[in-house]
Amino acid sequence: MGEETAAGVSFRTIGVSDPALELAGLRFVTVRGAALRGRADLTLAPVGNTDGAPLVILLHGVYGSHWSWALQGGAHRTASRMHAGGEIGPAVLAMPSDGLWGDGSGYVTHAEHDFERWIVEEVPAAAAQVLGRPERWPALFVAGLSMGGFGALRLGAKYPDRFAGISGHSSITDFQQMGQFVSDPLEKYDVPLEDRSVLETILRTRERLPPLRFDCGAGDQLIEHNRALHTALTSAGIEHRYEEFPGAHEWSYWSDHLADTLRFFHQIASGEHR
Repeated sequence: MGEETAAGVSFRTIGVSDPALELAGLRFVTVRGAALRGRADLTLAPVGNTDGAPLVILLHGVYGSHWSWALQGGAHRTASRMHAGGEIGPAVLAMPSDGLWGDGSGYVTHAEHDFERWIVEEVPAAAAQVLGRPERWPALFVAGLSMGGFGALRLGAKYPDRFAGISGHSSITDFQQMGQFVSDPLEKYDVPLEDRSVLETILRTRERLPPLRFDCGAGDQLIEHNRALHTALTSAGIEHRYEEFPGAHEWSYWSDHLADTLRFFHQIASGEHR
């Protein structure tokens, strides 16, 4: 499990919420960086004594923003409860905006804006600067729901030396499935062919793939796509964990099963994962 560096990343401006006015331990950040050629937002939730703790990046779905995981999914409360109960160790949750392009950026590189670089490079760097951390995180983890699941699975696989673990909930598994959710024609995204398929990305880096899990609700509109990804990975002999639970494409499902992601990441960080 390698370390991640924030070296070489700088921001023209960085704004942070006043600790005296923050609620529920949430810290709100706005930065202007090179990847998006403009401002972007990030919500941070430190859990426990975060000296030496890993960074867990949570990616939201379409129509969402940096506050979605916390204020629709209660991610900070779930993590705090699990930490208090001894289920997980300290961690920092980083919940970024996707860049707020259209109904959802897809966390891919567009002609004018690099939403991929924003997540992979700038989010860890911004979190480190705001929290006064060293440039290196002990470990980076990435997870997401729906469009954010596509982002997590694809980026985690594309950058296997950067991430220590990957998790997806109700994930889009191929960029074409974005058409079920967004109003903009998919041609406007101009996504390179090599960045469209989670499966193809995983196959390219299979020898270095971090531990991977994903789940989907049995009543979810993306269930067959998730089952197909599981079948393809199994046929290819790629180790992963796939689970199905009751539920649909909704926050009640994602709120419940974030605990599975946090438990999985804790097992990796503590060396318990097999």
